[in-house]
Amino acid sequence: MSALHRLQEKIAQWKRDHEALKEENAQLKNQLENIAGSQSEQAATIEALKRELEEKDTEIEKIIAQVETLLS
Repeated sequence: MSALHRLQEKIAQWKRDHEALKEENAQLKNQLENIAGSQSEQAATIEALKRELEEKDTEIEKIIAQVETLLS
């Protein structure tokens, strides 16, 4: 096998490896974007639940105040 032929095979292999790495990189970028979107959704859900909890706490405090008033 000539040196030129071996060199051509190496170059062809590097091109295939490069294309495979580019594809893997694109897939990883997509996964990262999906994770970021999921985290945003989770953060919004957490904020909504915190607001709901605060509302429930306020309601409970009102009920306790009414009960204390009735017992006085």
